[in-house]
Amino acid sequence: MEKTAQKHWPKIDVLETIRLRRSIRKYTDQPVEWDKIGTVVDAGRVAPTAGNLQSWRFIVIESGHKRKAIAEACMQQYWMEEAPVHILIVMMLKKVREFYGQRGVEFYAVQEAAMAAQNMMLAAHAIGLGTCFVSAFDESRVIDILGLPGDIKPMGIVALGYPAETPEEPLKYRIENVTFMDRWGQQNIARIKDVDNVIWNFRVVERGMKLGADVVKAVDLHTKQARKRLSERLAEKAKEKAEEIKKKLEEKEAQEKKGKP
Repeated sequence: MEKTAQKHWPKIDVLETIRLRRSIRKYTDQPVEWDKIGTVVDAGRVAPTAGNLQSWRFIVIESGHKRKAIAEACMQQYWMEEAPVHILIVMMLKKVREFYGQRGVEFYAVQEAAMAAQNMMLAAHAIGLGTCFVSAFDESRVIDILGLPGDIKPMGIVALGYPAETPEEPLKYRIENVTFMDRWGQQNIARIKDVDNVIWNFRVVERGMKLGADVVKAVDLHTKQARKRLSERLAEKAKEKAEEIKKKLEEKEAQEKKGKP
């Protein structure tokens, strides 16, 4: 069987990718290569869907005037214009309705679009791109800008490009604050003897990273202090040596004066 040629990007741990992804709202003007756009869209294509209907479609937008119009339609979020690519996720509602009725339209379609968006954002981060998911928009205006037919519903827009910022990690609840066991209720968390060991979370990694960073800082500080102390000692020794030589010269000069008639 003939093997399909694949683009091999650097291997990145998926948990690290999840943890480090950020919403980017500042982009460089560097164009995004089409193979990277394709990689991002393809990540959305393999997202799970109810009944494997695959009822989403993706519209890639590079046109400057359309990106400007979309930014305006997204409640005047003009930062979106900086992103060289917009990817609109739409759902084919007729297809979903035929199989799952109103629940499919109101619930499954939203879930599927969100899962596709998350796949795309993680893939983008893994290959060095930045993204931001935007769902606040004037739906009728977006439909008009992109000429969407009646049964096609816009669900969200992924702004895509090379990031021009590195946002700090936002504050997050601890895992024990958002996890219950067997039923609703904070008291159930007491059944978990050690949350860090029972349920994987990134605080373990964070602690390791923080410890590593602290060690580096401590070593750097110690090294600087050691260099400073060494310089001070050398300067002191040099001064003492200079004074010793000066004193010997003065003594020699005094002896020579005494020896004169």
